[in-house]
Amino acid sequence: MQIFNVLGRQKQPFTPIHERRVGMYVCGPTVYEHSHLGHAKTYVSFDVVARYLRFRGFDLLYVQNITDVGHLRANEEDRVLVRAAQLNAKPMQVVETYTRSYFEDMDALGVRRPDISPRASGHVPEQIEMIETLIAEGHAYEIDGNVYFDVLSDDEYGKLSNRRVDEQQDESRELVGGDKRHPADFALWKRAEPEHILRWNSPWGVGFPGWHIECSAMAKKYLGANFDIHGGGIDNIYPHNENEIAQSECANHAAFANYWMLTGSLNVLDPDEGIPVKMSKSLGNYVTIKDALAEYRAGELRYFILTSHYSNPVLYSEDSLASAKSGWERLTNAVRLVRQQLNSAPDNDSGDAFLARLQQAKAEFCAVMDDDFNSPRGIAVLQDLTRDVNSLLNSETEVGAPTLAAINETYTTLGGDVLGLVPSADAVDRSDGQREAALIDMLIDMRAQARADRDYARSDEIRDQLGALGIVLEDRADGTIWKLN
Repeated sequence: MQIFNVLGRQKQPFTPIHERRVGMYVCGPTVYEHSHLGHAKTYVSFDVVARYLRFRGFDLLYVQNITDVGHLRANEEDRVLVRAAQLNAKPMQVVETYTRSYFEDMDALGVRRPDISPRASGHVPEQIEMIETLIAEGHAYEIDGNVYFDVLSDDEYGKLSNRRVDEQQDESRELVGGDKRHPADFALWKRAEPEHILRWNSPWGVGFPGWHIECSAMAKKYLGANFDIHGGGIDNIYPHNENEIAQSECANHAAFANYWMLTGSLNVLDPDEGIPVKMSKSLGNYVTIKDALAEYRAGELRYFILTSHYSNPVLYSEDSLASAKSGWERLTNAVRLVRQQLNSAPDNDSGDAFLARLQQAKAEFCAVMDDDFNSPRGIAVLQDLTRDVNSLLNSETEVGAPTLAAINETYTTLGGDVLGLVPSADAVDRSDGQREAALIDMLIDMRAQARADRDYARSDEIRDQLGALGIVLEDRADGTIWKLN
């Protein structure tokens, strides 16, 4: 297995610290508004990374934080407090509302929950302890209740983003305060003014942690000082990820994460300039996951995200979603047809020669996914298989239950368990889709009876009404099947 390591900018063989065990930390959301499709791109991508590692037999511990304090805007206002003031709500009301909203969105998109979802506000003691260590080691300093990391004390500062300290004069998210020794020094702890609601006691007075220290403290607590994979979005490479590395390695005297995987941005066209720009809350050009799910099915959104490599930017547009819809339906229609025929297939099998084709597909799928989790090529393998499956099912060959079951298992495992695009048969059975399928089958039976009674007008009416709903009927020698258009 190979991973492109952003730390070093090269693809490297994946060798976990402990054999067959993997620790992965992914920077989670700041919960002050509903999540948007840019978040979906990151977390669907890492959902597939987690799924595939487990599919390949690794014992994965997946940690993804919730930022509910300390994420400061350019003017050093906490984002949660700003939102609380806008809503005339308590800060923790805001946090609870949007944390629940985030997990609702992830559940709807089929994103499996991390093993641990620690909150920054629940780990302030660990953050204070790390800050104390950094001060004792000479890497941080306190002035008037504020504590800053001294970037000049770390000779390797900038190694992830490849930025020199002297080039970072005006690029830090913190203001260049008069109490900083260097403009790029960043806040580990901030003094709380009397009106600041989120506040904790500390050795430096009442205050609250900065944004970056939370991930370092929580990653160490649950994964250790050195762990395997750190994930997040490319937009956070500087300053957040860079600062994580600096404070962690200076405090722990150990490498932080061995592999850095960062997702490309989700872009939209700027209406004025006509050029791609990042979808973000700050620019106000975002589409919430909830709004997107009101227009598109979850499978279509996942397909759209996964047809681009996780590290690449992708443009969100109606055309790209229409293409994703077509591709996802082609895949799932084939699965639906296989499962329909499996219900009444004979036990004997004359299509067992197709089993070799399934083994080939599995080998090809693993080969491309082993190559830096290349989901677009993984999808291409499944679409090539779909072409051959459709040819088999539309041929004169009688396909028995053993072959159909093997085809279903391949789709369920690779397309479902790994990519999250194909629902399991059990999930379909438990969903409203089962009732919809039963109603469609009932209408097909009514149409068949109308044809037997030579009531062709009624037969055509049923077909046309289903067609208007996007359900296409196909009359075959062994009966009528249906698929979504």
